[in-house]
Amino acid sequence: MPRTSRLLIPDQATVYHVMSRTALEGLPLGDAEKDYLTTLIKQLSRLYFTEVLGFCCMGNHFHLLVRMLPEDNFSDAELQQRHELFFGEEKRFSEGHIPFYRLKYASLSELIKELKQSFSRWYNRRTGRRGFFWSERFKSVIVENGETLINCLAYIDLNPVRAGIVAKPEDYRWSGLGCHVQQGNLDGFLSLDFGLNEPGQIDPAERLRRYRQYVYEVGELEASHGACIAPETAEKERRRGYTLTRKERFLYRSRYFTDSAVIGSREFVLESFQRFRTALNISKDRQPKRIAGLEGMYSLKRLGA
Repeated sequence: MPRTSRLLIPDQATVYHVMSRTALEGLPLGDAEKDYLTTLIKQLSRLYFTEVLGFCCMGNHFHLLVRMLPEDNFSDAELQQRHELFFGEEKRFSEGHIPFYRLKYASLSELIKELKQSFSRWYNRRTGRRGFFWSERFKSVIVENGETLINCLAYIDLNPVRAGIVAKPEDYRWSGLGCHVQQGNLDGFLSLDFGLNEPGQIDPAERLRRYRQYVYEVGELEASHGACIAPETAEKERRRGYTLTRKERFLYRSRYFTDSAVIGSREFVLESFQRFRTALNISKDRQPKRIAGLEGMYSLKRLGA
Protein backbone atom coordinates (compact mmCIF):
# COMPACT_ATOMS: atom_id res chain seq x y z
CA MET A 1 0.00 0.00 0.00
CA PRO A 2 1.58 3.34 -1.02
CA ARG A 3 2.40 5.93 1.61
CA THR A 4 0.08 8.84 2.15
CA SER A 5 1.66 12.04 0.85
CA ARG A 6 2.86 14.38 3.58
CA LEU A 7 0.76 17.53 3.88
CA LEU A 8 3.05 20.52 3.31
CA ILE A 9 2.41 24.18 2.47
CA PRO A 10 5.66 25.48 0.93
CA ASP A 11 4.52 28.93 -0.20
CA GLN A 12 3.50 30.40 3.17
CA ALA A 13 4.71 30.34 6.78
CA THR A 14 3.23 27.16 8.27
CA VAL A 15 3.42 25.57 11.72
CA TYR A 16 4.02 21.81 11.98
CA HIS A 17 3.93 19.52 14.99
CA VAL A 18 6.53 16.81 14.34
CA MET A 19 6.76 13.56 16.30
CA SER A 20 9.30 10.77 15.89
CA ARG A 21 10.02 7.61 17.89
CA THR A 22 13.13 5.50 18.22
CA ALA A 23 13.36 2.05 16.68
CA LEU A 24 15.06 0.69 19.81
CA GLU A 25 13.38 -0.91 22.79
CA GLY A 26 13.24 0.76 26.17
CA LEU A 27 14.30 4.36 26.79
CA PRO A 28 17.56 4.87 24.88
CA LEU A 29 17.46 8.67 25.19
CA GLY A 30 19.25 9.42 28.46
CA ASP A 31 20.48 12.79 29.72
CA ALA A 32 23.47 12.98 27.34
CA GLU A 33 21.34 11.94 24.37
CA LYS A 34 18.66 14.50 25.16
CA ASP A 35 21.33 17.18 25.55
CA TYR A 36 22.78 16.37 22.15
CA LEU A 37 19.38 16.17 20.44
CA THR A 38 18.49 19.58 21.89
CA THR A 39 21.82 20.95 20.65
CA LEU A 40 21.13 19.63 17.14
CA ILE A 41 17.68 21.22 17.08
CA LYS A 42 19.22 24.53 18.11
CA GLN A 43 22.02 24.33 15.53
CA LEU A 44 19.81 23.31 12.62
CA SER A 45 17.29 26.05 13.40
CA ARG A 46 20.04 28.54 12.49
CA LEU A 47 20.58 26.84 9.13
CA TYR A 48 17.06 26.02 7.96
CA PHE A 49 14.33 28.58 7.30
CA THR A 50 12.45 27.87 10.48
CA GLU A 51 11.37 29.18 13.89
CA VAL A 52 11.34 26.71 16.78
CA LEU A 53 8.19 27.31 18.83
CA GLY A 54 8.52 24.36 21.20
CA PHE A 55 10.05 20.92 21.67
CA CYS A 56 10.33 18.06 24.12
CA CYS A 57 12.88 15.22 24.12
CA MET A 58 11.55 12.15 25.95
CA GLY A 59 13.14 8.77 26.62
CA ASN A 60 12.03 7.16 23.35
CA HIS A 61 10.65 9.97 21.18
CA PHE A 62 10.67 13.70 20.58
CA HIS A 63 8.16 16.42 19.78
CA LEU A 64 9.04 19.50 17.75
CA LEU A 65 6.80 22.45 16.93
CA VAL A 66 8.28 24.55 14.13
CA ARG A 67 7.14 27.28 11.79
CA MET A 68 8.68 26.70 8.37
CA LEU A 69 9.26 29.93 6.46
CA PRO A 70 8.98 30.31 2.66
CA GLU A 71 12.26 30.43 0.78
CA ASP A 72 11.47 33.83 -0.73
CA ASN A 73 11.64 35.34 2.78
CA PHE A 74 15.43 35.16 2.50
CA SER A 75 17.83 36.87 0.12
CA ASP A 76 20.67 35.04 -1.63
CA ALA A 77 23.11 36.75 0.74
CA GLU A 78 21.18 35.55 3.82
CA LEU A 79 21.09 32.03 2.41
CA GLN A 80 24.85 32.04 1.86
CA GLN A 81 25.47 33.50 5.32
CA ARG A 82 23.44 30.79 7.04
CA HIS A 83 25.29 28.11 5.11
CA GLU A 84 28.73 29.53 5.88
CA LEU A 85 28.03 30.10 9.58
CA PHE A 86 27.00 26.46 9.86
CA PHE A 87 29.59 24.76 7.66
CA GLY A 88 32.42 27.32 7.53
CA GLU A 89 33.59 29.70 4.79
CA GLU A 90 35.42 26.89 3.01
CA LYS A 91 32.02 25.36 2.21
CA ARG A 92 30.76 28.42 0.32
CA PHE A 93 28.70 27.36 -2.68
CA SER A 94 28.46 28.87 -6.17
CA GLU A 95 25.47 30.85 -7.47
CA GLY A 96 24.42 27.82 -9.50
CA HIS A 97 23.66 25.91 -6.29
CA ILE A 98 21.37 28.61 -4.82
CA PRO A 99 18.09 27.06 -6.11
CA PHE A 100 19.07 23.70 -4.62
CA TYR A 101 19.85 25.12 -1.16
CA ARG A 102 16.77 27.34 -1.21
CA LEU A 103 14.54 24.30 -1.61
CA LYS A 104 16.51 22.27 0.90
CA TYR A 105 16.56 24.83 3.73
CA ALA A 106 12.85 25.61 3.34
CA SER A 107 11.91 21.91 3.52
CA LEU A 108 10.46 20.38 6.69
CA SER A 109 11.35 16.90 5.43
CA GLU A 110 14.99 17.88 4.87
CA LEU A 111 15.19 19.49 8.32
CA ILE A 112 13.90 16.41 10.14
CA LYS A 113 15.94 14.07 7.94
CA GLU A 114 19.15 15.93 8.82
CA LEU A 115 18.21 16.08 12.51
CA LYS A 116 17.55 12.35 12.73
CA GLN A 117 20.51 11.26 10.60
CA SER A 118 22.95 13.49 12.49
CA PHE A 119 21.75 12.15 15.81
CA SER A 120 21.88 8.52 14.60
CA ARG A 121 25.50 8.88 13.44
CA TRP A 122 26.47 10.45 16.79
CA TYR A 123 24.62 7.79 18.81
CA ASN A 124 26.07 4.87 16.84
CA ARG A 125 29.62 6.22 17.15
CA ARG A 126 29.11 6.76 20.87
CA THR A 127 27.72 3.29 21.53
CA GLY A 128 29.65 1.32 18.90
CA ARG A 129 26.50 0.05 17.23
CA ARG A 130 25.18 0.00 13.66
CA GLY A 131 21.78 0.28 12.10
CA PHE A 132 18.72 2.46 12.41
CA PHE A 133 18.05 4.46 15.56
CA TRP A 134 14.74 6.10 14.57
CA SER A 135 11.58 4.57 13.23
CA GLU A 136 11.58 5.21 9.51
CA ARG A 137 8.98 7.94 9.07
CA PHE A 138 8.15 10.90 11.27
CA LYS A 139 4.62 12.17 11.83
CA SER A 140 3.72 15.77 11.09
CA VAL A 141 0.54 17.76 11.66
CA ILE A 142 -0.23 21.24 10.34
CA VAL A 143 -1.16 23.49 13.25
CA GLU A 144 -3.27 26.63 13.00
CA ASN A 145 -1.94 29.79 14.64
CA GLY A 146 -3.61 31.11 17.78
CA GLU A 147 -5.70 28.90 20.07
CA THR A 148 -4.67 25.67 18.33
CA LEU A 149 -1.00 26.60 18.54
CA ILE A 150 -1.03 27.34 22.29
CA ASN A 151 -2.92 24.11 22.95
CA CYS A 152 -0.32 22.15 20.97
CA LEU A 153 2.53 23.88 22.82
CA ALA A 154 0.94 23.08 26.18
CA TYR A 155 0.45 19.46 25.12
CA ILE A 156 4.14 19.19 24.25
CA ASP A 157 5.38 20.88 27.43
CA LEU A 158 3.10 18.70 29.59
CA ASN A 159 4.57 15.44 28.26
CA PRO A 160 7.02 15.01 31.17
CA VAL A 161 4.23 15.72 33.69
CA ARG A 162 1.87 13.23 32.03
CA ALA A 163 4.68 10.65 32.10
CA GLY A 164 5.17 11.21 35.85
CA ILE A 165 8.77 12.40 35.43
CA VAL A 166 8.31 15.88 36.96
CA ALA A 167 5.64 17.62 39.03
CA LYS A 168 6.03 20.97 37.26
CA PRO A 169 6.54 21.27 33.47
CA GLU A 170 9.41 23.80 33.75
CA ASP A 171 11.37 21.33 35.91
CA TYR A 172 12.07 19.29 32.77
CA ARG A 173 15.10 20.79 31.07
CA TRP A 174 14.71 19.15 27.64
CA SER A 175 11.56 21.03 26.70
CA GLY A 176 10.54 24.46 25.47
CA LEU A 177 9.22 25.64 28.82
CA GLY A 178 12.25 24.21 30.60
CA CYS A 179 14.51 26.05 28.16
CA HIS A 180 12.67 29.34 28.76
CA VAL A 181 12.70 29.06 32.55
CA GLN A 182 15.95 27.23 33.29
CA GLN A 183 18.16 28.84 30.64
CA GLY A 184 16.38 32.11 29.94
CA ASN A 185 16.04 31.04 26.29
CA LEU A 186 19.76 31.42 25.61
CA ASP A 187 20.64 32.93 22.21
CA GLY A 188 16.96 33.45 21.42
CA PHE A 189 16.75 29.79 20.42
CA LEU A 190 12.98 29.64 20.84
CA SER A 191 10.31 31.90 19.37
CA LEU A 192 8.27 33.92 21.85
CA ASP A 193 5.11 33.21 19.86
CA PHE A 194 3.05 31.18 22.29
CA GLY A 195 -0.14 31.59 20.28
CA LEU A 196 -1.46 34.28 22.62
CA ASN A 197 -4.28 36.03 20.76
CA GLU A 198 -3.95 39.42 22.45
CA PRO A 199 -3.57 42.78 20.69
CA GLY A 200 -0.58 45.05 21.20
CA GLN A 201 3.02 44.41 22.20
CA ILE A 202 3.54 42.21 25.25
CA ASP A 203 6.77 42.20 27.26
CA PRO A 204 8.65 38.86 26.83
CA ALA A 205 8.54 38.15 30.58
CA GLU A 206 4.79 38.77 30.58
CA ARG A 207 4.35 36.56 27.53
CA LEU A 208 6.11 33.73 29.35
CA ARG A 209 4.07 34.32 32.52
CA ARG A 210 0.79 34.15 30.58
CA TYR A 211 1.90 31.01 28.78
CA ARG A 212 2.88 29.34 32.07
CA GLN A 213 -0.54 30.22 33.43
CA TYR A 214 -2.18 28.56 30.45
CA VAL A 215 -0.03 25.42 30.79
CA TYR A 216 -0.84 25.10 34.50
CA GLU A 217 -4.55 25.58 33.91
CA VAL A 218 -4.55 22.90 31.21
CA GLY A 219 -2.16 20.63 33.10
CA GLU A 220 -4.35 20.62 36.18
CA LEU A 221 -7.27 19.16 34.23
CA GLU A 222 -7.72 15.42 34.28
CA ALA A 223 -6.17 13.89 31.17
CA SER A 224 -7.32 10.86 29.19
CA HIS A 225 -3.97 9.28 30.05
CA GLY A 226 -1.09 10.14 32.33
CA ALA A 227 -0.68 12.29 35.41
CA CYS A 228 -1.87 15.85 36.06
CA ILE A 229 -0.30 18.83 37.77
CA ALA A 230 -1.22 18.36 41.43
CA PRO A 231 -3.99 20.74 42.62
CA GLU A 232 -1.80 22.08 45.45
CA THR A 233 1.04 22.80 43.01
CA ALA A 234 -1.30 24.60 40.61
CA GLU A 235 -2.91 26.56 43.46
CA LYS A 236 0.48 27.70 44.72
CA GLU A 237 1.34 29.05 41.26
CA ARG A 238 -2.08 30.65 40.97
CA ARG A 239 -1.64 32.54 44.26
CA ARG A 240 1.71 33.86 43.08
CA GLY A 241 0.34 34.99 39.74
CA TYR A 242 2.54 32.47 37.87
CA THR A 243 5.70 34.52 38.45
CA LEU A 244 9.12 33.12 39.39
CA THR A 245 10.93 34.37 42.48
CA ARG A 246 14.61 35.34 42.36
CA LYS A 247 15.39 32.24 44.43
CA GLU A 248 13.62 29.98 41.95
CA ARG A 249 15.38 31.58 39.00
CA PHE A 250 18.68 30.90 40.74
CA LEU A 251 17.79 27.28 41.49
CA TYR A 252 16.77 26.63 37.90
CA ARG A 253 19.98 28.18 36.59
CA SER A 254 22.12 26.35 39.18
CA ARG A 255 22.39 23.31 36.93
CA TYR A 256 25.14 25.25 35.16
CA PHE A 257 27.34 24.55 38.19
CA THR A 258 27.43 20.90 37.15
CA ASP A 259 26.62 20.98 33.42
CA SER A 260 29.12 23.61 32.27
CA ALA A 261 32.78 23.02 31.50
CA VAL A 262 33.65 26.45 32.96
CA ILE A 263 31.58 28.99 34.88
CA GLY A 264 32.43 32.46 36.18
CA SER A 265 32.96 35.99 34.90
CA ARG A 266 33.22 36.52 31.15
CA GLU A 267 36.96 37.18 31.40
CA PHE A 268 37.53 34.05 33.48
CA VAL A 269 35.62 31.85 31.05
CA LEU A 270 37.52 33.27 28.06
CA GLU A 271 40.87 32.75 29.77
CA SER A 272 39.98 29.20 30.78
CA PHE A 273 38.76 28.39 27.28
CA GLN A 274 42.11 29.38 25.78
CA ARG A 275 43.89 27.30 28.39
CA PHE A 276 41.81 24.15 27.93
CA ARG A 277 40.66 24.35 24.29
CA THR A 278 43.03 21.55 23.29
CA ALA A 279 41.80 19.29 26.08
CA LEU A 280 38.21 20.15 25.14
CA ASN A 281 39.02 19.33 21.49
CA ILE A 282 37.54 22.61 20.24
CA SER A 283 39.21 24.20 17.24
CA LYS A 284 36.96 27.22 16.69
CA ASP A 285 36.68 30.17 19.07
CA ARG A 286 33.82 30.08 21.53
CA GLN A 287 32.13 32.97 23.25
CA PRO A 288 31.01 32.70 26.89
CA LYS A 289 27.26 32.26 27.31
CA ARG A 290 25.56 34.64 29.73
CA ILE A 291 23.49 32.81 32.35
CA ALA A 292 20.12 34.51 32.56
CA GLY A 293 19.10 35.20 36.13
CA LEU A 294 22.67 35.15 37.50
CA GLU A 295 24.08 38.65 37.14
CA GLY A 296 27.58 38.82 35.63
CA MET A 297 27.95 35.06 35.38
CA TYR A 298 28.89 33.22 32.18
CA SER A 299 29.49 29.61 31.19
CA LEU A 300 31.23 27.49 28.62
CA LYS A 301 28.77 24.74 27.94
CA ARG A 302 30.24 21.23 28.02
CA LEU A 303 28.41 20.20 24.86
CA GLY A 304 28.97 23.52 23.09
CA ALA A 305 25.25 24.19 22.76
